[in-house]
Amino acid sequence: MSNERAWIMRSAGALLAVFAACTCRAQDASAGKAVFAQCSVCHSVDGSSSVGPSLKGIVGRKAGSATGFRYSRGMRNSNLVWDAATLDRYLADPQGAIPGNLMPFAGLADKRARADLIAYLASLK
Repeated sequence: MSNERAWIMRSAGALLAVFAACTCRAQDASAGKAVFAQCSVCHSVDGSSSVGPSLKGIVGRKAGSATGFRYSRGMRNSNLVWDAATLDRYLADPQGAIPGNLMPFAGLADKRARADLIAYLASLK
């Protein structure tokens, strides 16, 4: 075997070992339900509004459009449609994502917790 080919084989083997050791995981909706406990103080998942709007069916919905809830001007005028990317950005920094929104929440810093929460929200049809 040539030196170049041996180097490629060793490099490929090392790369495979790194990927095999990775503890990556997909989003976990059941873990997201546990994260949602802090949201449930203001938000429901049954379609009824409370302090905050219901989050049932939020994925795919235009921000500030659920009936039966009075949204801030910032939220109504945001022109966002909730998907994984917009929810992630909003949950990380609500005021940065939509200036003028009234949700009194500083944000969820943990990226994995946000991904799990978004998976849970996506399951609420």
